[in-house]
Parts: sequence; C-alpha cells; structure tokens
Amino acid sequence: MSYPQDGKRVPPGGGGFRHTDVVGGNWSSTAGRAFAVAPSVGLGVMALDTGTVPDEFRAHPDWKDPVPSITDAATLGDGLRKARDLSGKSLAELAADTRVHERYLRALEENNISGLPSRVFAIGYVRAYAGALGLDEQLAVERYKRETPDGSVPLQAPTGVAFEEVRRYSPRIVGAVLILALAVIGWNVFQRVSLIRAPQPSDIVEVPESWSLGAVPGQTGAGQSLLRVGAPQPAPPDQTTPTLYITPGLEAQLTGVDPADRDAVAAAAAPPVQAAFNPRGAIYGASATASQVVLQARKAGALVVRMADGRVLFARQLAAGEAWRAPPGVAAIIDVSDPTAFDVYLNGEHGGALTGVLTPLGQLNARAEVLARQTTAQIQAEAVAAQAVAARAAAATQAAVSDTVGGAQQAMTTTLAPR
Repeated sequence: MSYPQDGKRVPPGGGGFRHTDVVGGNWSSTAGRAFAVAPSVGLGVMALDTGTVPDEFRAHPDWKDPVPSITDAATLGDGLRKARDLSGKSLAELAADTRVHERYLRALEENNISGLPSRVFAIGYVRAYAGALGLDEQLAVERYKRETPDGSVPLQAPTGVAFEEVRRYSPRIVGAVLILALAVIGWNVFQRVSLIRAPQPSDIVEVPESWSLGAVPGQTGAGQSLLRVGAPQPAPPDQTTPTLYITPGLEAQLTGVDPADRDAVAAAAAPPVQAAFNPRGAIYGASATASQVVLQARKAGALVVRMADGRVLFARQLAAGEAWRAPPGVAAIIDVSDPTAFDVYLNGEHGGALTGVLTPLGQLNARAEVLARQTTAQIQAEAVAAQAVAARAAAATQAAVSDTVGGAQQAMTTTLAPR
C-alpha cells in the first residue's frame, strides 16, 4: 500500500483520512470516525470512537503506524531518527530523495551541530529531511532554532524591564524633584525677604541751593534772575571743503590734456556710451569673434532668416533675452513677427530696434562696418590730439621750469654781488 506525499492515506475497506489528523499519537474525532468505518459499513453499524487504531487496519499487510510528531521526541535528532525508523528507509535512500549528503543527515540525527555547514544551509537540510519523513517542516525548523541558538545575534534585554524599573522608582524620583524645587524656591524667598529694608527718613535736612531751578549759588533774594529757555538757534553750517589744489603741469603730464585749453578738453571728452550687449539667455548663430550684428529679443518673438535662394538659415521662437549672431558676408533677409520685439547691436553697442518686419542682413552688416571705421578714425584722431596736447604741455612745463631756474639764478647773483 502506498501513501501520497500530501499525507493522505486510503485504508482498506473504505473512508480515507489525512495524516494531519494524527497529532502526537492521539487520533482526532475525524480520524476516529474514518477508522470506525469498517467493512460492515453496509450494515449501518458505526463503531465507537475509542481513540485507538482498530485491529483490522493493523492486520493489513500495507499498514504502517502514523509518524509521531517531532515535538514528542526528546531532541530533534531523536525525532528524526525515530521517524526514519518508522518509514523503513535508509539514510542513503533519504539522501537521494532530499539531495542532501548522507553525513549531514547523520549529523542531524546525532545532534552533531559541528558536523553541519553554515546555519542557513543547516536549516534548509532540516526542512528537507522533515518533509521527506512526513513531519511538519516548520515545527522541525523552529525546534532546530531553539536547540541551536544563533551565537552571532547578541542577546537583548526583555522589552519592558526599563519601564518597570522607572515605574518602581518613579515615586522616589518625583519626591526628590519636588523637595529640590521647594528648597530652591525657599532659598530665593529668604534672600529677597532678608534684603528688604524698612523705609528710613532722608539724611538731607534741606534742599541744596543749586538744585533750585534758576537759583545761583551764593545769590538769594527776589531780585535774582530765573533761568529761561529762549528760541531755538539754527543748526551750524556744514563744514566747507577746501578747493582741491592741482599742481601746475601735473594733470597735463598725466592725462595728456591741458586743463587751460578748452579745445583740447572738448576734444578729449568721451562721447556718451551706448547700451552694450548684455547676454540674458541662449545665443545662437555665429561665434562672437566673427559677428558684428546681434539681434536680441526684448520679448518672445519669431525670427526667420532666409537666404537669397529661399533656404532657411535660421528659424526659431526666441524667448525674452535670447539672441542670434549674424554671420558676416551673407546675403539674407531677416523676417520677424514683431520689429519692436528685437534690439539690434552693432559692434557690441545698441543700434536701436528693427525698422520693419523684413530687413536685409547686408544692410545691418554695412552699418556695422561703417561704425567700426568711424570708431577707428575717431580713436586715431583722439590719439593724435592727445599727443599734440601732451607736447604743448611738456613745452609749457619746460618753459616754466626754465623761467623759474633763470629767476633763481638772477636772485642769487643779486644777493652775492658786492655792495
């Protein structure tokens, strides 16, 4: 007679039962009723559930006693060995069934923990061996863990011990805190009471004469003048700053411009600086060194640059602050959605806004080149004028020095001449 792996048995003569109905060798009422169904079931006779196995089942050649629970044995190894003896299998057969080496199964039966591998593998072997013997795998694993505790896990204090200690000593702690608080409060009250003094009469017999408003020491009588407050006086003027002294000829020598020459000062005056290009977002197009024209968006707007043959050189919806550098020497048309939304920068300086929706790029490049030539010519003229002013200033300084030296020599000659 064969027994399935799930623990079901079919005893001879009728009703089946589950092996799990047998717990610790005692038969439950379900199992007893199953075994009470004998070949005489057809007669309608129900045997009394006595809690023992009927003899007709034990007499069957395929009968095997139920496997006892793993919790009934003294140790886990004893329970495994007893279950193997009842199964009639050898260690070699069970090793083939569980795929666990025979020496590890023997170590489990002999409770030889040193003969087992690491704890993780040992738990797996216990589970597999218990399953092959028809035992409860979880109960076997739990018993193995109880009999062989893990030494790598540190022991921890039971939960609630600290709380119980606090509850035990809490009245004493509260009493000590109250006594300390009362002592501190009492000490402060004592200090304040001891420092309180009863009011005493003043030692000053009379008010000093100088404390009276308007009284003058040494003068008494009705004719003395009282102190009166007059009208407010104006605030003193701010401190004046003396005129800055300028050494004659020094400013002309350092700056190259004579302050007395109005034409030179007017020529040296720098023209007003236009607003310079300030990047405030992404910049597209040519590089900064190769471009003289930059279009920057004041607000969001569309910019399309088309070549003469119709090809699109650049097309993008620019956000506020983004810019596009125009390449030099390219014949193209600039098409924008709103001319007032784009500023033109020529050679890095603001050149106004676009004049129309369509603007030739060559026109902007030409304006940039003209401004560049004008700037270069202006710089050269200013350099020549500065050199001329410096030369005149140097000549004037030299003449002033010569006059000063000549006057000094004449004064010395007059002083040293015999009388």
